[in-house]
Amino acid sequence: MADEVILLSVWASMFGMRTRIALEEKKVKYENREEDLWNKSSFLLEMNPIHKKIPVLIHNGKPVCESLIQVEYIDETWPGENPLLPSDPYQRAQAKFWADFIDKKVNVTARRIWAIKGEEKEASKELIEIFKTLESELGDKHYFGGETFGYVDIALIGFYSWFGVYNKFGNMSIESECPQLTGWAKRCLQRESVSKVLPESEKVTTFICQRLGLE
Repeated sequence: MADEVILLSVWASMFGMRTRIALEEKKVKYENREEDLWNKSSFLLEMNPIHKKIPVLIHNGKPVCESLIQVEYIDETWPGENPLLPSDPYQRAQAKFWADFIDKKVNVTARRIWAIKGEEKEASKELIEIFKTLESELGDKHYFGGETFGYVDIALIGFYSWFGVYNKFGNMSIESECPQLTGWAKRCLQRESVSKVLPESEKVTTFICQRLGLE
């Protein structure tokens, strides 16, 4: 019997992008169900009754919540093709550290730029510093894991679709400030799994402006 894999997500969610990229990397067939966060489906509330958030990965009727946990679950459930986490325990721990850093630093700071009025300037400066820290970690490597596209790349790449939002509301140019990170993002986009999933930055910017009643 074939696996039934369903993903509840929203096209603009950088967290949902993580899970979709991981599924694409593993060549897992899945059904992507678009959710309306302003009118959540009863199925979403049933599958994630604690947080009531997307993305939710449902594998043969069993829900897995939180995007980084989903990526790890996908890597363990469908081993073999394109491993996402290193097999070495230390490298694995380092990858998890940086993915956690992205969740706690990039996500929280970036959201302040467009969602909290009056914090745009300070949050923009902080985000650039966070990105520079990530550039230092990337160094001259092709991907965060070296030559292999993996866990940390998947954790971060969805934010690239939001650069237009951060630039617009933060009155900055991330591409100019962080050329190394921009180069990495463009390398990631050469992978079919990423280019297939990531929406155009302009589309995300328009979406957010509409939601905020600015256009």
